[in-house]
Amino acid sequence: MLGPLLVQTDDGPLRIHGRRQATVLAMLVLYADRIVSVDTLVDAVWPDSPPATARNQIAICVATLRKTFKQAGVTDLLITSPPGYLLAKGEHRIDVQEFLERAEQGRDAARHGRTEEACTQFEEALSIWRGSALDEPSGSRLEAETTRLEQMRLALVEERAGLMLQLGRHRALTGELTDLVARHPLREQCREHLMLALYRSGQRAEALEVFLHGRRLLTEQLGIEPGPGLRQLHELILRDSPELTRPPATAAPAPAALSTIPAQLPADVMAFTGRQREMASLDRLLKEPYNPHTPALATIVGVGGVGKTALAVHWASQVADQFPDGQLFADLRGYDEEHAPVSPAAVLDRFLRALGIGAPQIPADPDERASLFRSLLSTRKTLIVLDNVRSFDQLRPLLPGGGRSVVLATSRESLGDLTGDYTALTLRLRMLEPTEATALLIKLAGADRFGSDPVAVEQLGALCDCLPLALRIAGARLAAKPGLSVRSLVTRLRDHRSRLDVLSPGEGGVRAGFRLTYRDLAPEAARMYRRLGLLRTADFAAWAGAAVLDTDVWHAEELIDHLVDAQLLEVADAEPGRAARYRFQDLLRLFARERAESDEPEGETDAALERAFASWLWLAEEAHRRIDGREFPVGRTPAPAPRFLPELADELLATPMDWFESERTAVADLVAHAAETGRARYAWTLTESAVPHFETKNYLEDWQRCAEQALAVARRTGDEPGEATMLRLLGSLAIYQRRYEQAEGWNMAALRLLRNAGDMGGAALAQRNLAMCARFQGDWERALEYCEAALSGFHASGDIGNEAHLLGFQAQIELDRGNVGGALPLAEQAVALSRRTGSVRAEAQSVYRLAEVRLRAGDLDEAAEAFGAVLRLTRGEGDRVGEAHALRGLGQTQWSQGLLPAAGGTLQQALEITDELADRFLYARVETDLGCVEAIGGRPAEAAERFRRARAAFGEVGAQPWRAQADRLLAAVQGASRSAGEPGGAGAGALPHRSFTAAELTELLTHPEH
Repeated sequence: MLGPLLVQTDDGPLRIHGRRQATVLAMLVLYADRIVSVDTLVDAVWPDSPPATARNQIAICVATLRKTFKQAGVTDLLITSPPGYLLAKGEHRIDVQEFLERAEQGRDAARHGRTEEACTQFEEALSIWRGSALDEPSGSRLEAETTRLEQMRLALVEERAGLMLQLGRHRALTGELTDLVARHPLREQCREHLMLALYRSGQRAEALEVFLHGRRLLTEQLGIEPGPGLRQLHELILRDSPELTRPPATAAPAPAALSTIPAQLPADVMAFTGRQREMASLDRLLKEPYNPHTPALATIVGVGGVGKTALAVHWASQVADQFPDGQLFADLRGYDEEHAPVSPAAVLDRFLRALGIGAPQIPADPDERASLFRSLLSTRKTLIVLDNVRSFDQLRPLLPGGGRSVVLATSRESLGDLTGDYTALTLRLRMLEPTEATALLIKLAGADRFGSDPVAVEQLGALCDCLPLALRIAGARLAAKPGLSVRSLVTRLRDHRSRLDVLSPGEGGVRAGFRLTYRDLAPEAARMYRRLGLLRTADFAAWAGAAVLDTDVWHAEELIDHLVDAQLLEVADAEPGRAARYRFQDLLRLFARERAESDEPEGETDAALERAFASWLWLAEEAHRRIDGREFPVGRTPAPAPRFLPELADELLATPMDWFESERTAVADLVAHAAETGRARYAWTLTESAVPHFETKNYLEDWQRCAEQALAVARRTGDEPGEATMLRLLGSLAIYQRRYEQAEGWNMAALRLLRNAGDMGGAALAQRNLAMCARFQGDWERALEYCEAALSGFHASGDIGNEAHLLGFQAQIELDRGNVGGALPLAEQAVALSRRTGSVRAEAQSVYRLAEVRLRAGDLDEAAEAFGAVLRLTRGEGDRVGEAHALRGLGQTQWSQGLLPAAGGTLQQALEITDELADRFLYARVETDLGCVEAIGGRPAEAAERFRRARAAFGEVGAQPWRAQADRLLAAVQGASRSAGEPGGAGAGALPHRSFTAAELTELLTHPEH
């Protein structure tokens, strides 16, 4: 409840549908273990004018909620208890209750003088909040409840601030209280705490300004003067009263050299958001076991603008009071555009002065300065924050020799030399989480800017890459321009040509931060970065870098590693045993593309892209060849092999289908890129190469999108072979989707073009598709005519794989016609030919056809063995479509053998896969077989229901022969039921249980006259 409404189970979030259900659930949770009347729930859902059916609708909401919880295994949560309902908490956790319990525990500790413990309890209570309670609730009742919760949170924040002031942690409070006062300017207690924290931090003028600003607000808005607490504190500050000074610490007195306690931390960052995991990791530094010889050290590494300095300063401000010997801070300017990096000797000079060493006592020699620094801090507990470190050499002299000090360094590159020498923690800072980005934007621009358009704020965060610097620029822009709508800013940022301009005001912002990192790259690494930016793929492997740079893969990996270390690229996938994949953040890709347009010689960008497209195409064609075990492509020249790829092919394509899976989004992105830039041949050849992957994995949307994009660019550029091939592939897809009339149209258009072009192999593929359309429409003769024409084309072009597939398909048509004797030799030929290709996929298809023939011939043991072989082959390839067909065939074989329990289990597995694939034809076939299992088992009503579902699904996809088959089966079980209920049938009052034999059902499946 303390944030957007969230129901969390062990398996993840549970989705609550609709505002009404959310409101009802929220009310029941707020009053957990108490009855909430129906009238109260009605008032919460419809505060103004409830409908006449309101009470019934509340009952429906509760019933739906119960069903939702039941799916998660919870059945005892919502209880009907007149005059309403009750949510039984039991062992479930409710964050509101946990917050209240922790708050009370903290107050109890404070009452008994355990101030430190009270602070901890309060912090834990406040950490439970994830945002505004219920995140914009609807209805006056819920609004009142959330307002009450928010007031309780603010009160606890103020109580915690008071305790922290007692503990002397005023520095850690200034940033937090400044933000709080800005959001709640009329809360006097909060303003009073801020004034005292500022005064104790040495900011007397700022403390007085906070009072004056508050007084103006109170008099102008409410017409009242500040309360006595604020006025009294104001007078004490004016007098520099000793009452305001924190009591001296009880720690041991510092040595003479540390008579000055440095407190050099910059002001905490306003509206700091997120980074809880990183903060927790840094907190663990404070718990490291004491080592007299090395300091605890952490480095925060990340790209410019990701918030390294903000995190370092925020954490340091929170823990500053735990370092009684002071806090030192230096910006080492490792990535400054105008100034050279600061020398360690200059930083040591400033640090030594801050620690009380007079100028005459500071050695001139840098090594002696470092030695003196280490001596001073050898037994002290000091926090040292070093920002923008360029290298380990710059950092090393600034490290204490030991003691209890903690060093926190930020850098854009990994400081790898630290490993093993220090208690080193490295935090690689990534972009914020989307919810954190949203929270930061709201803090910066105000919740009122986003309340009416929550979708736009999410889009704004995404377009800023969730990069804190970009988010702050966007938030500041909205805050400064009340007339600028969020939607307008989103529209401007969507244009990739202007996005960096919007986020880089003046000469600064996002582009300036990226420019500093880019400037310091080695020339070859910079070239790799900007050329990779030309790619529009979501991710890529190292060989893609070799292609754009025209180098070998090993050198490309070295350069990409440099870019990863510089935080310009990130590792997207690095599973053990698999080659790493890399990706850009969008803004970094846009910057890389800008640099390519600016820094690359004329013609080099096109040449780099051509090499990348050629590499992907060669690998895709080679993967296709290895999957199908036959020559590919047929009727055209294969793509030439890039010089660096053949030696890697066996490694990259060891499992061709896995390669396609890893490149799935890349191939789709490349087709879109090629289509957009007029590279028609790449668009359609890549699509054709990827079809076995699309088909096996059921990626039908990818198939359709790629084929349509490639068809459009082929037509636009006059590429007739490409147009014909894409028409044929769209026809194949339509067959796969059981849209036979559309499929026939696509393939007829393709066939005309392919014949005109003299492409015999392509024409044969179109004719095979037309044969499939005819078969599914029940026109066996026309199907066989197309088969004969296609078979001639495959034979003439030497396409053994497709010839084998077509022979198996002919065998299936002969089965459909009832010619089992004619089907068997065709199926056996198909298996023999497919095995010659070496393709597992081709063999699985042919063995499946042979299994179907064996089943129809009544050779059930041989059929079961063949279907089992198909199952092993398809599962080994990850072919879910083939696996579902094999399971269906095996299930039919099992019920034909009288193995009903086994058949039911096998067919249920097939049914689950058909749901996953959304294949209505296969679903209908499985339902038909399950209906047969029910009929043989003496359950005619259940059988009839399955046959009805099968008939409807066959009708949806236009598979008329199979629909007629389902009609025959349905009529048979219905007729048997009526017959069993007649006099002399089942007997008076008895339910009919007429059972069928497997032989009877097989006759009905195969012979219409029965």
